[in-house]
Amino acid sequence: MAAEVQTVNNISLVSKEGDSFEVSEDVAQMSELVKSLMEDNDTEEETAEIPLRNVKATVLQKVIEFCQHHKEEPMTEIEKPLKSQNMADVVQVWYANYVDVEQVVLFELILAANYMDIKPLLDLTCATVASMIKGKTPEEIRTTFNISNDFSPEEEAQVREE
Repeated sequence: MAAEVQTVNNISLVSKEGDSFEVSEDVAQMSELVKSLMEDNDTEEETAEIPLRNVKATVLQKVIEFCQHHKEEPMTEIEKPLKSQNMADVVQVWYANYVDVEQVVLFELILAANYMDIKPLLDLTCATVASMIKGKTPEEIRTTFNISNDFSPEEEAQVREE
């Protein structure tokens, strides 16, 4: 009798638009959401399909890229409070480059990491936003994130006094 060969199962992650991305089970299980859906859907199919209706295909691709890299080179723990505004001083260069994206993409990654429950990705993306805020005045923060000031001058003066 031949010895049993351990096979690596693939999981198909399906984006909001219906695009399928095949990844290894260990990469997919970085997401606590996917892990629990896999446990609930314990079938003997060769490739399980997991729908992620809240994640766009372009964002899901970036999330998978993160998870695959994290499996090969785990990210160093992010020290709090952040020691620098430069993410390359906080995490390895690959991770710093990974989050060097447009603000819209960064916020979509935060939402995806939160929805899919991928703690290292959520930590990285939130730390990136924190680094964008670090050392800035409220006015600079409003400018950076395109936030309108809804305080009247009197209300703002009152808040500054407190």
